[in-house]
Amino acid sequence: MLNWTRSGAALLTLGLLAGCTSAGSNLSGGGIAPLTPAPAGQVYSNRLPPPPPPPAAPVAQTPAPATETAAATPAATDAPVQTASAAPVTREGLVGAWRVSSGGGNCQIFMALTQWTGGYRAASRGCPGQVADVSAWDVSGSQVVLKDSGGSTVATLSNTGGTRYEGTTAGGQQVSLYR
Repeated sequence: MLNWTRSGAALLTLGLLAGCTSAGSNLSGGGIAPLTPAPAGQVYSNRLPPPPPPPAAPVAQTPAPATETAAATPAATDAPVQTASAAPVTREGLVGAWRVSSGGGNCQIFMALTQWTGGYRAASRGCPGQVADVSAWDVSGSQVVLKDSGGSTVATLSNTGGTRYEGTTAGGQQVSLYR
C-alpha cells in the first residue's frame, strides 16, 4: 500500500505541475496584451496676463427739468434720484471672490459669512503690502472695513458704483475692491 501512496502522490504532483505550466503559457503566450504607456510630452509654463481693468462706473444722470405735464403728476417729482453709490452695502452682497488693486499690484480676496476676529472671515491671495494681512472684514454703515487677524483695520472702502469699492489702507495707500 505504501507503493500506491507514493505513485499516487507522484501522479498528483505531475498533474499540478502540468496545470501550472499550461496556465503560465496562456499568460505569456499572447493571452493578454501589455498596456501601452501614457504619452509623455513637454510641460510648458507661462505667466498669466494681469486681469483686465474693471468696467467704468456708471455715470449718474441728472433728471431733465420738469415740464408742466410732469409737474402735474406727483410721482414724477416725488421720486428721489439715486446714484449707484447710494445703494446700501450688505454683508450678503460682499460674499465671494473679489479682485483687489493696491500699491501697483493685483490680487484676490475671498469673503465669507463665517464669524471671525473683528467681523467675518476673509482670505487674501497674493496681495501686496498691508492688504496681504487681511483675514477679516465687516460692514460699518456704508463702508467695507478690511481687518487683520487681530481685528485692527487694514483698509476702509466706500462704494463708488455697482460692485466697485475704493478707499485707503491704514498706511494711506489707495486700494480698490471690484468684481
